[in-house]
Amino acid sequence: MAAGKGGSPAVEIEVDGRVVRVSNPDRVYFPATGATKLDLVEYYLSVGDGIVRALYERPCMLHRFPEGLAGEKVHQKRIPRGAPSWLETVRLHFPRYDRYADELCVTELAAVAWAVQMSTVEFHPWNSRRGDTEKPDEWRIDLDPMPECDFGRVRRVAAVVHEVLDEIGATGWPKTSGGRGLHVYVRIAPEHNFGDVRLAALAFAREVERRAPDEVTTTWWRKDRDPAALFVDYNQNARDHTMAAAYSVRGVPDARVSAPLRWDEVDDARPEDFTIGTMPARFAELGDLHKGIDDATFDIAPLLEWAERDAREGAAVPPEPERP
Repeated sequence: MAAGKGGSPAVEIEVDGRVVRVSNPDRVYFPATGATKLDLVEYYLSVGDGIVRALYERPCMLHRFPEGLAGEKVHQKRIPRGAPSWLETVRLHFPRYDRYADELCVTELAAVAWAVQMSTVEFHPWNSRRGDTEKPDEWRIDLDPMPECDFGRVRRVAAVVHEVLDEIGATGWPKTSGGRGLHVYVRIAPEHNFGDVRLAALAFAREVERRAPDEVTTTWWRKDRDPAALFVDYNQNARDHTMAAAYSVRGVPDARVSAPLRWDEVDDARPEDFTIGTMPARFAELGDLHKGIDDATFDIAPLLEWAERDAREGAAVPPEPERP
């Protein structure tokens, strides 16, 4: 071991044949529990197959906390100079500024450990892969509660989402958001651009709203939404809009995790039950609950037909979120 900046000795961890040096391993990242940087590394190693599957070959934004949660949060797109030569990246174009960025592209667990060494707490991947970053292969259903919406409502709406998915023949893979909501992912063929996938997601969200009008909103402007409603956020399918990956830790004091669930667990799930302290044992017992996601591809054509129907009936398409 060598002394790291700040005094605590660095440690070296072998991950699948690669050595990752972790500086300041004793730095407390989560004040509510006392969990340290090394605890964070060890958590991600304990769910290795799951986090790698969630991030595999996707451009990934890193949410870094160089001083722990008490310090400033940094949203990092570009991989810094001096990164190890084996680290893989993907180049992205950001039209608003006509700039490019080489983002982390995880293909192995050592890359996750390296990112945590670089003070990453949260991993936010794109819903497309580096083979064609402009063609998403993941449709994301974000059940985003407004401030006065409780988790009971989130659960009830999740049941409606599950019902509609079953009717159209899509397999949904639920997980807690790590905050107050739920996410459901559906694997899709990478045949459509971001605009089409967002349009399909909007059509689906409107169908959920029709079935639960007293609980769901698809209103675009936040100020116009009922504060007790649940917003089905179709905008998470827009280009460069990212969400915390399955198994990603969230930057909250109790170190909650965005935890994959079985559908039969949703009615009893509580977001606070899934933390870096509880997830390793759960993963060891159940394995990766999203393991089969790549084998269940859905064609979004029926949803695009719904979108056409909605347009004929006069439903406007909300403007796209501002693109970076």
